[in-house]
Amino acid sequence: MSAKSVIENGKAMLGIEFGSTRIKAVLIDEEHNPIASGSHEWENQLVDGIWTYSIDSIWKGLQDCYQNMKKDVQKQYGVTVTKLAAIGFSAMMHGYMAFGEDDEILVPFRTWRNAITEEASEKLTELFQYNIPQRWSIAHLYQAILNGEEHVKDIRFQTTLAGYIHWMLTDRKVLGVGEASGMFPIDIATGQFDAGMVKKFDDAIADKGFSWKLLDIFPEVLTAGEEAGTLTEKGASLLDVSGELEAGIPLCPPEGDAGTGMVATNSVARRTGNVSAGTSVFSMVVLEKELSKVYPELDLVTTPSGDLVAMVHCNNCTSDLNAWVNIFKEFAESFGIDVDMNKLFGTLYNKAMEGDADGGNLLAYNYISGENITGMEEGRPLFVRTPNSKFNLANFMRVNLYTSLGALKIGMDLLLKEEKVKVDKLLGHGGLFKTKGVGQQILADAMNTPISVMETAGEGGAWGIAVLAAYMVKKNGESLGDYLNQQVFAGQAGSELAPNPEGVKGFDDFIQIYKAGLPIERAAVDSMKL
Repeated sequence: MSAKSVIENGKAMLGIEFGSTRIKAVLIDEEHNPIASGSHEWENQLVDGIWTYSIDSIWKGLQDCYQNMKKDVQKQYGVTVTKLAAIGFSAMMHGYMAFGEDDEILVPFRTWRNAITEEASEKLTELFQYNIPQRWSIAHLYQAILNGEEHVKDIRFQTTLAGYIHWMLTDRKVLGVGEASGMFPIDIATGQFDAGMVKKFDDAIADKGFSWKLLDIFPEVLTAGEEAGTLTEKGASLLDVSGELEAGIPLCPPEGDAGTGMVATNSVARRTGNVSAGTSVFSMVVLEKELSKVYPELDLVTTPSGDLVAMVHCNNCTSDLNAWVNIFKEFAESFGIDVDMNKLFGTLYNKAMEGDADGGNLLAYNYISGENITGMEEGRPLFVRTPNSKFNLANFMRVNLYTSLGALKIGMDLLLKEEKVKVDKLLGHGGLFKTKGVGQQILADAMNTPISVMETAGEGGAWGIAVLAAYMVKKNGESLGDYLNQQVFAGQAGSELAPNPEGVKGFDDFIQIYKAGLPIERAAVDSMKL
């Protein structure tokens, strides 16, 4: 069936993901091929010390993204989208969205980027004997309780960004298990919030006298493949302001960007993993067994089908790198040179590969925001060198690429070297890998593991959640792993790069300088106020 016929007959499936800087929609056909897309650029705001997106920007962004997808369909095929086989929503994980009796948000959305819950994180990790990172939803809730925030007593529902969108469009208060695992620990045996830890939390706050217990305000947890409601009339008009989209379309469980990244890279099976490198960077490795102890640097979450995953999450990746590239753009434009950004990125990234393996004794920190793995509650981007460092463009670019993976390297070394976790394949996706062979090689050297990049990985999480929507309606009893292997990725080969021994040693040398220099970053945070 042609793409036009697929769309006209309502057989296409839609995935929409809310990333940190872009909302993206991908429409796929019955063979999971992308046939149309749309996007909307947006940015978080620092308001009263809190990283947030307004409710208004969420809906305007979603509606613009959807309209841009419709325009793409009209331009390519000359038809209008009126019905779909399935829809899925995903978004950046974690954070805090709390709603009251009237379904209105009680305080501005607190995103994953906020490092403001240290006390709650430490106390809950001790209480549960399970690592609770600062960005997790339960840490935000408990910190609000510890702060004595007035709104907490009025909470009737707490969810994530993906859960909020899904709720508004379907009236269902649900989350996919992968997304839910970034709210609160999941019991792998049941696929639900860990009952023992839920009781410990309820007992810990019993003296506060709230009218609710945790499960009263948390969403229901669903596994990939389960139906998660249908698009209501109100939801259809919220998504498609033209009123052309019909209600009644089934939706899959809303997922987080970590889960959709695993789907997009076919990394949901044990001993597989992926690295998503964009505004933030995180690695996901599907485990064969529990870790031997609690590591503050390693989060335990799940795949969309409920398998245990070790996650190394770093708040910063390419933002500072992009800022430096924009400086070069300004420089070129000052000379009247019209700059093609793809060519500029490609030229500078490839220049990095000419640099010294250790970066020439240069040092950079890419901390636009705080970095939990290295204990920084705020960010101060820095570039530092000694008088005899080898300061040239190649080393400058190489070190800025290295530092984009610096915090990730610290966490992954715990997993691979301390815990001796076995990984058969690691796949990369995200903006860092757009310049062929550069980010991929540097990641391979950092991890000392072969890295593959698939063509489909470029479509990212929006394609991943569209595939999860397809799985819900087409699975025919298959597990998610089997479905991906047999129906989605069969015959697809990614390009693989092996680690370069010189590059491995060079990155190890750089990471020693990086660790030793952390007091410099600490001093910058303490002495240079926002």
